[in-house]
Amino acid sequence: MKVIFLNSHPIQYFAPLYKYLNDEQQLDIEVLYCSDESIKGTLDLGFNTSVKWDIPLLEGYKYIFLKNNSPFPSVYKGFWGLMNLEVLKYLWKQKKSIIVVHGWAYFTHLVVIIFAKIMGHVVCLRAETPLNQENKRGLKSVIKKIILSILFKFIDNFLYIGSQNYLFYESFGIKSSKLIFTPYSVDNKRFIDAANCISKETARKELGLSQTSFIFLYSGKYIDKKRPLDLLKAFQLIQPVDTILLMVGEGELRPQIEKVIHENELSDKVILTGFINQRKIPHYYAACDVFVMCSGIGETWGLSINEAMNFSKPLIVSDITGASTDLVKHGINGFIYDVGDVKELANFLNTFVKMEKEQLRLMMNSSFDIVQKFDYEHIGSSITALVQKYD
Repeated sequence: MKVIFLNSHPIQYFAPLYKYLNDEQQLDIEVLYCSDESIKGTLDLGFNTSVKWDIPLLEGYKYIFLKNNSPFPSVYKGFWGLMNLEVLKYLWKQKKSIIVVHGWAYFTHLVVIIFAKIMGHVVCLRAETPLNQENKRGLKSVIKKIILSILFKFIDNFLYIGSQNYLFYESFGIKSSKLIFTPYSVDNKRFIDAANCISKETARKELGLSQTSFIFLYSGKYIDKKRPLDLLKAFQLIQPVDTILLMVGEGELRPQIEKVIHENELSDKVILTGFINQRKIPHYYAACDVFVMCSGIGETWGLSINEAMNFSKPLIVSDITGASTDLVKHGINGFIYDVGDVKELANFLNTFVKMEKEQLRLMMNSSFDIVQKFDYEHIGSSITALVQKYD
């Protein structure tokens, strides 16, 4: 049976997965894309710069770009930004297939979910929403719950990415028999291969970083959701030792970040790298000692955590970050702190700086072991089982 994925646009985390499912799992897959913006290298509003990924996004699997009929076509224009009406003709022509829809953020998503079900296809939903970010109140929240309750009646299987996502579906009364684990993953093999080839010493030399400093790494957009200023404030509170905060990324908060650095004379201790593409990012993971993600509401997972863990990096992660429940074992491979609590974040930064080398090594090993359960192989096994079930 054919497996058809619907994505808004080619995504650097998903493309290697599709290649893996095609090559390693020998599945008959095809990917429908609603936009080609990530291929053209258009302006990424989060990074606030033009982004064109430097790894192959369209190799090793079949794909189709659907014509976008939206009057204001863009993945950044909200629900009505993607209106790919030709998908109806495509679905009508297909034999019974498994349709995997990533989320419900666009008009096309809802059209495919509803009409694929009506046309007799097996409809699967793979979304990111964690329950711990769904405590909003008000009319919008009520309307959302009503709409999703109706929409979920068209779904045959829910492909949950982690425990918080499982709890989200469970809160809607979805039966466990319909919940299938497809862990949120990166291309572990690519990052492990890079980790085996790039030593910390070599990476620091290439990047012009001190060999003796204790380095904390932030990797993400400089935007409110990511709360980079929390980390910068916490970094100011740690004891005056040989430490560096390496902030990989770009975004609209850069002027504010630069102002804090200037006012507190931190230019020799905080490094802003600008946007770093996929082929170069492994060098930054290799160079650091600890990875930090301090995000707030909207960080439904945080795949850069997965990337860092493949380099055996211990973690400090906010409790609201979607991946924290699954990937961070408090005191084992890192620490979880209350989002926005700068003093608690600073305390964990200090803890790592003072930590004995043997304890740090044990945390490193634990990080690596934990993330190996979040890989393409587990996804492939789940998708293959689905195919066998409906074939």
